[in-house]
Amino acid sequence: MAIQKILLPYNFTHLDQKALDFVIIAFSHLNDTEITIFNAYTPVPEIETADTSVTGKLRGSLGYLSQQIIQREAELNDVKQKLILQGFEENRIKTSFRPRKRDIASEIIESAMSEKFDVIVLNRKHARVTRFFSGSVSHKVMMTLKDTTVCIVS
Repeated sequence: MAIQKILLPYNFTHLDQKALDFVIIAFSHLNDTEITIFNAYTPVPEIETADTSVTGKLRGSLGYLSQQIIQREAELNDVKQKLILQGFEENRIKTSFRPRKRDIASEIIESAMSEKFDVIVLNRKHARVTRFFSGSVSHKVMMTLKDTTVCIVS
């Protein structure tokens, strides 16, 4: 049987934890799955600055943001370790931690199409007025991808 490739977008929220728990329950007993934990972060801009008190503060803030990105990557690897502890084989778990170039829905769609994932496990936030105008990530992913199972954990 062919390996079933699963994409789990993860942004470190309690809803993402629910999606992770679902993946553990639904797929940990299967030997023919490969899971990719995906996070697209907003990169820290590179700004050339002269040495002044204002730019020194700006440089300090940018350094803090860079440290936050490093910490998030470590946390993504902690999620991988949790999957291993729950019975997934280490060689079947990948992490994709990359800078975001577009909106998150487009990043998920591009990854799903280029890597040919069979299943995408997303979470869904409860409706808000702002999503009425901007659209939700899960809706954009579902409407764009064909021949891919999209599982929404709510």
